[in-house]
Amino acid sequence: MEFVKCSLVTAFLWLSLFSQAQYVEGVLKAFEKSYEAENRGDYSGAALELKNLYQENSYEFNLRLGWLTYKSGKLEESEKYYRKAIEILPYSEEARHGLILPLSARGKWEEVVSRYEEILVNNPGSTVTLYRLGMVHYNRKEWARALRCFQKVVDLYPFGYDGLLMLAWTHLQMGKSREAKVLFNKVLLYSPGDKSAIEGMGLLR
Repeated sequence: MEFVKCSLVTAFLWLSLFSQAQYVEGVLKAFEKSYEAENRGDYSGAALELKNLYQENSYEFNLRLGWLTYKSGKLEESEKYYRKAIEILPYSEEARHGLILPLSARGKWEEVVSRYEEILVNNPGSTVTLYRLGMVHYNRKEWARALRCFQKVVDLYPFGYDGLLMLAWTHLQMGKSREAKVLFNKVLLYSPGDKSAIEGMGLLR
């Protein structure tokens, strides 16, 4: 009798392992098909491939579905998936940057700023985050806040094009002509003939 019980346990164990292996293979195939559909521009189809095997507590499923539903124009659904991804891995920068996409598209600028600031708490030297947050402030004409962000970018990358250019434009908007001129000239050292820098210099004359 004990032998029969052991045999049954062994059989169920192998069946379970086989089922798990089949499921893992199915997930890998679903992601592969999802990428293929995305490459064809079929974002809804790409999302459907994953929804058929959706795992609520999988960071990867939620992150990818957040992206695909965003590309499909389903902004509320995209937010839901990205928020779930953040819930699963609270320190994730990529999930927060992902969530900012549908938030921006829906004009939720206060939360956009909050999400960028959350990233900077954990990674204060993230130049991508500093630059993007600076652009939000710049477009909202919050010059002093934009200046702080772009200045940090330039402190970390003193000869980086994007930071220098936006720091120059921010100084210009604040009426700081001398600082703007110096920075626009640095941009022209990096990118001779740069249209934006030349335009800025023209406004200083």
